[in-house]
Amino acid sequence: MTFRTTGQIRSAHIDDTGIVFYPRYFEMLNAAVEDWFARGLGASFNSMHLDRGIGVPTVQLSAELEAPSTLGEELTILLTPGRIGRSSCCYDAVFTARGLVRLRATGTLVCMNLETRKSEPWPEDIRKRMTQYLLPIV
Repeated sequence: MTFRTTGQIRSAHIDDTGIVFYPRYFEMLNAAVEDWFARGLGASFNSMHLDRGIGVPTVQLSAELEAPSTLGEELTILLTPGRIGRSSCCYDAVFTARGLVRLRATGTLVCMNLETRKSEPWPEDIRKRMTQYLLPIV
């Protein structure tokens, strides 16, 4: 299963050439991950940080920009986990607009104790919901 969210390209995202300045894609990707946790997994970053004392830093990220995005375009962001470890989750993300792929990315998130700054196992409720997004092996 894939988590889907959307976002509009705003003036703050573009550079002088009129296209998205590439670091802004990483901000949009982080927002999509945050949306996945809140809406898809039922675990907002706010509750994870303040109530559970855990965070979800990105420890690996790579991206390929395939086509530029411009002001006003509506992006669809698809996020699909590929592997869930004891304390990590690898995912693929695809940004599209007007039927064209704009960016492909892969990343790894780690569940981290905010006090010790060390990784720790995913809480069982979050892990269970994450596994529902794994694609079946056929």
